[in-house]
Amino acid sequence: MGLKKCKPTSSGRRFVTYQDFSDITRDKPYKPLTISIKKRKGRNNTGRITSWLKGGGNRKLYRIIDFKRDKHGVPAKVVSIEYDPFRTARIALLKYADGEYRYILAPDKLQVGDTVMSGSGADIKPANSLPLKEIPLGTMIHNIELYSGGGGKLVRGAGTAAQLMAKEGKYAHIKLPSGEVRLINLNCFATIGQVSNLDNENISIGKAGRARHMGRRPSVRGVAMNPIDHPLGGGEGKSSGGRPACSPWGKPEGVKTRKNKKTDKFIVKRRK
Repeated sequence: MGLKKCKPTSSGRRFVTYQDFSDITRDKPYKPLTISIKKRKGRNNTGRITSWLKGGGNRKLYRIIDFKRDKHGVPAKVVSIEYDPFRTARIALLKYADGEYRYILAPDKLQVGDTVMSGSGADIKPANSLPLKEIPLGTMIHNIELYSGGGGKLVRGAGTAAQLMAKEGKYAHIKLPSGEVRLINLNCFATIGQVSNLDNENISIGKAGRARHMGRRPSVRGVAMNPIDHPLGGGEGKSSGGRPACSPWGKPEGVKTRKNKKTDKFIVKRRK
């Protein structure tokens, strides 16, 4: 996969870069594995906006992804590599030997026609899923479970990969893409390889209209608001705020928000 630059026919097109989608082998999704999701526009169940700057965007169908990889011991062939509008990574459609179809996250360099397997005893090759206790040290992995049987939760974005650093007792030391080293139970499953679509981080949106197509609404600076709307608002002329950056509710920027003390013991090294 590569990137395409637009001709600067206008100031909006000058800095736009697109994916060339050369790795996509099928245009439309496998319909039985898609569902329609109602747009919430950042609102919760009472109708209040709890996540700002969301709204609009193109219509899209959600693809049901198999993050658990719990079809153990049954080989599957890769039918197609597809685009997923809900995530940055590519997805692969698998057809299992018993005729069942499932979507998985496609690792880098996975090709149509490749055979994929999950479960104990699977080969150490991209897209195969097996327990951490059976994966050799130094292997690049993704789609990692936090709890055995809970499905992959970590390392699912385009181009990301974690590394299995060590095994000690009943835990594995996993170095995450952020640099954090975390303890994860050896019975948890992970998928071999690096997530596909490595060039995603190099894409330049280039213009505001393209962000609107993605469902992102404009963001207004706090210093441009009135005092009733933001702590940085108001003042004569173009005031710079007069205090450190903060949220509309006065919470300082850069303050740690982690509150899960129960799992602090599993973090060997922080990302900062």
